[in-house]
Amino acid sequence: MTPTSLTTFAWPEGFIWGSATAAAQVEGAGHEGGKEDSIWDAFARVPGAIAGDENLEIADDHYHRMPADVAIMKRLGLRSYRFSTSWARVRPGDRAANGEGLDFYSRLVDELLEAGILPWLTLYHWDLPQALEEKGGWANRDTAARFVDYATDVYAALGDRVTHWTTFNEPFCSALLGYASGVHAPGRQDGRAAVAAVHHQHLAHGRAVLALRSSGAEHIGITLNLTNAVPRDPSDPVDIDAARRLDSLANRIFLEPMLLGAYPADTLRDLEAFGLSEATGPNGEAALIQAGDLEIIGTPIDFLGVNHYHDDSVSGHPLAASEGGDADSHSGGASRPAGSPWVGSEHLTFPSRGLPRTAMDWEVNPDGLRALLVRLGEQYPTLPPLYITENGAAYDDTVAADGAVHDRERTQYILDHVASVALAIEQGADVRGYFVWSLLDNFEWSYGYGKRFGIVRVDYDTLERTVKDSGLAFAALIAGTGGGGSAPAR
Repeated sequence: MTPTSLTTFAWPEGFIWGSATAAAQVEGAGHEGGKEDSIWDAFARVPGAIAGDENLEIADDHYHRMPADVAIMKRLGLRSYRFSTSWARVRPGDRAANGEGLDFYSRLVDELLEAGILPWLTLYHWDLPQALEEKGGWANRDTAARFVDYATDVYAALGDRVTHWTTFNEPFCSALLGYASGVHAPGRQDGRAAVAAVHHQHLAHGRAVLALRSSGAEHIGITLNLTNAVPRDPSDPVDIDAARRLDSLANRIFLEPMLLGAYPADTLRDLEAFGLSEATGPNGEAALIQAGDLEIIGTPIDFLGVNHYHDDSVSGHPLAASEGGDADSHSGGASRPAGSPWVGSEHLTFPSRGLPRTAMDWEVNPDGLRALLVRLGEQYPTLPPLYITENGAAYDDTVAADGAVHDRERTQYILDHVASVALAIEQGADVRGYFVWSLLDNFEWSYGYGKRFGIVRVDYDTLERTVKDSGLAFAALIAGTGGGGSAPAR
């Protein structure tokens, strides 16, 4: 599809065009307004944990520049802004609700509504209060109860104006990259803790859905980062099983408890040694999956957010020197040694398919997004409506002599992936929105400030914002579909 055909495509009525950020990545004000340490603040103080030993104290300074950033969103014609609230700002130390922190989000919501932009709120984008991590973090079942307390505090402050609620963003990352590979906060490498974190985040999600719905929330869902596990050799039983294991641990361990009310049988088999079981432990420990958990986790949701950046070509064989690829395409992070997030399936490799790559060294294959969206609908008959809640690309941007950022590769990446969404809709996928990641260049977790995903450039010395060509193209697309105003001036 061409940009012209994208604007003439029959997008579903009410299709939402938006962009997204996360509190820890953009807000700054790391210890202002009552906020205390999150696990990422603590992790950033570990030498070598973050590229360049950078931290989150200033980030994009969105906390102080929020009205101007919302004005940029309005200029771009965004119909929705997906943001997260920081648990460490709302309940510092996980004690009482912090009125000053909640007031910031209240002002943000009011600013968005005044600009005609739908607030789309994510409750957990990885910034657990460090005080809870010191009590076991997500490996501790009690953290699920603490999450419900936090969620109800946020709803009490914002539920009169916010209609769309996402419980968790990418639990794969916060559980497996945080507790198994150690490349994300809190930096642990403990397979049993990682599996417990997966289950306890599921439980926290289900309990929060019930609490929010009983309080009157209208639209509640979760966002998962999902992949297509593509065996290097589809005729090789070793590669076929590698793809099965990857699909189990990246996709089905999250989708099936929520949509089908049970963990996949092969996932339970693969992870039994790590405690994913309804049986008591060998030393009399309480079962990880307790009576009633799966009914709570399977509480119906109103939408599923899909984050997708790339597929995964996978093999169960060691990589040959000529194959390239990544030893582990999901871990990311700085140069510190780390384990694998694939608890129970450590011997996976990710050979290159010879496709173009982004600055994250992720392959570019827009048709993978179409295939994923169509497959989800075919695989899960009870699938709720889908929203692409993150899709975008990091490239090594340069500022031209005219002061502009002519990010041709990112522009093409976005347009090609939007075209894949259109094709998926034509093939029956129930997709109702697309959020580009990210509105702003920001703190890219273990990569620090070295990777730029934004459609708006941030100069980290001056904090000046510049709309990139990709932002202008996205604005023109929104305007052309009738989903927003005219394209902005730079």
